[in-house]
Amino acid sequence: MDVTTARERLTDMLSELDRSIGVLQGDPASIRDRSAADAGADLTDTDRAQAMLAVATTHRRAVLDALKRLDEGAYGECVDCCRPVPEGRLEARPEAARCVQCQGKRERRR
Repeated sequence: MDVTTARERLTDMLSELDRSIGVLQGDPASIRDRSAADAGADLTDTDRAQAMLAVATTHRRAVLDALKRLDEGAYGECVDCCRPVPEGRLEARPEAARCVQCQGKRERRR
């Protein structure tokens, strides 16, 4: 993927993530007289929103890191082994920081 296309896709991803994070961080619904079931549903919704916010924030960080690698001329190079990240991987995940082998090793360590 050429640098211009990568930057455009990453910038679009960042804008979308910022919008999503803004929505997820919105003011909680005011609590009125509610039944215990309603309170339980609100808690579940809050937990779900917090989980989605955590994922979006992590993804946003990955996009910002990819933009930084673009600026430094290191985009498309694995941050662990310095070999090229496969083109197909960058097409699917423009924010990818690692080649498939290094990403697999990292996931197995978790």
